[in-house]
Amino acid sequence: MTPHKLHSFFWPESIAVLGASPDLHRIRGRLFRQLRDNGFPGRVLPINPSYQELDGLRCYPSIGAVKGDIDLALIAIPAAGVAAAVEECARAGAKNVLIISSGFAEEGGAAGDMQAELLAVTQRTGIRACGPNCEGYYNALGRVATTFSPTVETKEQDDRTLVSQRRVGVIAQSGGIGFALFNRGAAAGLGFSYVISTGNEADLTMADFLDYMVEDPQTHAVMLFCEAVRNGPGFVAALEKARALGKPVIAIKVGRSDAGKRASASHTASLSGSHTAYHAIFERYGVIEAEDADEAVAIAGVVLTCPLPIGRRAGIITVSGGGGAWMADTLSAHGLLVPNLSAASQAALRPLMPSYGASGNPVDVTAQGSNTGPAMMTVMEHLARSDEIDIMVLVTSLASETRVSLDADRIRAVANSCGKPMTVWSYTLPSAFGRTAAAGCGLFVHSDLRNVGVAMGKLAGYAEALRRPLPEPFTPVSGRLYPGLPPVVPEYLAKQVLAAWLPDAPEHLAGSAEEAADAAERLGFPVVLKVQSPHLPHKTEVGGVKLALADRAAVTTAYTEMLTDVGRRAPGANIEGVLVQGMAPRGHELVIGMVNDPTFGPIMMLGFGGTTVELFGDVVHAPAPVDEAEATRLILSLKAARLLTGFRGAEPIDLTPLARLVAALSRAALTLSDQVLEFELNPVIMHADGSGLTVADALLLMKQ
Repeated sequence: MTPHKLHSFFWPESIAVLGASPDLHRIRGRLFRQLRDNGFPGRVLPINPSYQELDGLRCYPSIGAVKGDIDLALIAIPAAGVAAAVEECARAGAKNVLIISSGFAEEGGAAGDMQAELLAVTQRTGIRACGPNCEGYYNALGRVATTFSPTVETKEQDDRTLVSQRRVGVIAQSGGIGFALFNRGAAAGLGFSYVISTGNEADLTMADFLDYMVEDPQTHAVMLFCEAVRNGPGFVAALEKARALGKPVIAIKVGRSDAGKRASASHTASLSGSHTAYHAIFERYGVIEAEDADEAVAIAGVVLTCPLPIGRRAGIITVSGGGGAWMADTLSAHGLLVPNLSAASQAALRPLMPSYGASGNPVDVTAQGSNTGPAMMTVMEHLARSDEIDIMVLVTSLASETRVSLDADRIRAVANSCGKPMTVWSYTLPSAFGRTAAAGCGLFVHSDLRNVGVAMGKLAGYAEALRRPLPEPFTPVSGRLYPGLPPVVPEYLAKQVLAAWLPDAPEHLAGSAEEAADAAERLGFPVVLKVQSPHLPHKTEVGGVKLALADRAAVTTAYTEMLTDVGRRAPGANIEGVLVQGMAPRGHELVIGMVNDPTFGPIMMLGFGGTTVELFGDVVHAPAPVDEAEATRLILSLKAARLLTGFRGAEPIDLTPLARLVAALSRAALTLSDQVLEFELNPVIMHADGSGLTVADALLLMKQ
């Protein structure tokens, strides 16, 4: 098997330290010292013309003076000299460089030119670069510490008890936060493979490092701290690979925008901020989102120690009645079910606890039951065999320095046979003895109640995501658009552009009241009149819509009144005509939209609302393409979906036409992605009588 292109980066046999120094007050000095103190087994090559040797090693005047292969060079010199240093490293045959130096694009202005120069060097020479403005990396298994982070000042302890032999990797666009995740995770008993800070990502990006860790057999889960993805297609490809391998990816995404504050011609844009695209991508590929470092560590602890559940039914075994009730509330709040156990199960469990215990779920063995016999373990074994429970949570105290109510042999036997996830919440702060004892059982210990619910709920959601098939792939052929379209394309033209993906709907663009009346007679009454202008994306706001016109006279009168009203409210608008449409049957108003995200491409939006879509915000998103099966799932995930499925005795509406339209429009989005920035169909009226749907309005925004 061909090694990954980044193997020599993460597993170097030789590392050159440019500007190596004995001064620990300098980053270059700390880099050199930490590389040595962590026991790097390969060749360390200090480069500095001011010294003959450093720490007993020969010191070279330049990297060009080194004989033999150089897998990695560390650069922590002033920014102005970095591009030349990378060029020198490439001439010396170095395969990779890691650039700690700051003062590049993060500063803006002329500093961005230095980063562009650096990128040009890497592209011309083929050398791969991490950074600049990064904090290096730590390979815990290979004892490679190319960082000045104080979290790795001392090498990893071989005798540390880990909750699992499975390990997690960390990729962070902030070095401080990446190593903070490592620090917090290590304190909780997690094992790590790699921790890398990616910095400005002038060359290598988060996508490259994610691809490496997904393929790495020694990394069993990945944590991301993400500010902005710079290689959308590469990132998605790595996520798809992780999903196929069943390797969990846990992401903390920061830098969320309040999209509602920006002006936009469409509701779709105002409801599809920057984080929306990330969330849609994460949901499709099963990425587990975390809000903060402690959540991420709790989720990592669960995915490293637990199999995936087949359902959401949780069984709680507790030595504290209050703790059990509290846990039941927490799990329920995070989407899990806490079912009452059957009469047969309760009868089997009741003899295991005092009369004042509880056998329903939570199963409260009480402190006395736990102290006088291994009741907690026996109940655990019963629930492990039960088909009533998918997940088990043990609630206990791990404060003691001498004893715990956990039997390592029995827990391991259960874990190896039942295939159900299991975790522990200690309602007291766990002692070092308690943590070690639980880790010896292979159980992750939570001291934060909320994070038990978060982690177990996310684990169940991840299992469900892996079971959902991905939509059928779609390879678009570039679509042809009408030449000379305005930035905001009015409804009649938008429908012509999208005609291949829309259901047939007879309508007519009229240039006079008589022409409108003639068209209304051909279409059949009642009809709707709508003013058409590239300057009026929201026609109702200027009086540009007239509804339920029942005869010829009503049409001619409405035509004249409407144009007069629009002319008064929007005197500068260019009116291209009035669109005459048949009046749609009564029904439920929905919106289907698309925003062409600069990182991930077309992101579809579906929601309830019509003119109130922004008020209620009942919308969901998914990246294109969307097939009919996924479109149906999106429809049913809306908060108001029950209105379509038979709310309060109403007849359920066939969702097939709507799902088919969403899928078709996702293909349109990909086909037109080079030219179209956004589109919106609002409202799309689902007929209450089940006769289908009507696309009552459409809007297209072009790329400029």
